[in-house]
Amino acid sequence: MISGAARGMGQSHARLFAAEGARVAVCDVIDGEGAAVAEDIGDSALYLHLDVTREDDWKAAVAATVDAFGKLDVLVNNAGIAEGAPLAEMTLASYRRVTEVNQTGVFLGMRAAIEPMTAAGGGSIVNISSIDGLIGMNNIIGYVASKWAVRGMTKAAAMELGPRGIRVNSIHPGFVPTHLGTPEGVSPDAVRATLDAHSERLAPLGRAGTPEDISRLALFLASDESAYSTGSEFVADGGVIAGYPAPGTRLSD
Repeated sequence: MISGAARGMGQSHARLFAAEGARVAVCDVIDGEGAAVAEDIGDSALYLHLDVTREDDWKAAVAATVDAFGKLDVLVNNAGIAEGAPLAEMTLASYRRVTEVNQTGVFLGMRAAIEPMTAAGGGSIVNISSIDGLIGMNNIIGYVASKWAVRGMTKAAAMELGPRGIRVNSIHPGFVPTHLGTPEGVSPDAVRATLDAHSERLAPLGRAGTPEDISRLALFLASDESAYSTGSEFVADGGVIAGYPAPGTRLSD
């Protein structure tokens, strides 16, 4: 199961997982685009409506996944939103919207996966956090709060679910232009081109990330190749938070 799979990183995860032989439940609230993604992937995918903030939606989607595929052994909690404003101007409603999707949605997803994964003999939960779950950023305090929460919940869940054979890890992407955080009417590709043009100030690797960069890491954590990893954070940011250049120099220096 992959939440928020109609667009961006979630769509990339779904396509890569299916290409590697997985059967994938493409879950989202954007029904038209989500259904199109599942149809394009083919027989190994199905689309399921899932509002991650609704407990009943999780129950129904998990049940439909198990009914269709016989079991549930991987969950990627990918759905997320971002709303920006300075702290002094951030409304309570906006703060709650972001934390409800990004934090409560992950909680509900992990909880819903426990019984079917236990019945399957174990599994892997991959929670998509952010580098903003490791450091701070101005003007998006609700997003930062939710992504730090995902990091902590991942560790708590890993401790509880390890005896059931369920691993739980978090991924912390850096600058990956997708529809999330991209201004209305602006292409994510245009944002990526702008970031790449300023690569000397962006990251040691000198480019923005792509959804596929994150999908490959999610695939690793979902697979048995990462069988001894749980309760950990995995950073994919091109080196953004590795450090900062000395005064008067650039990264390329």
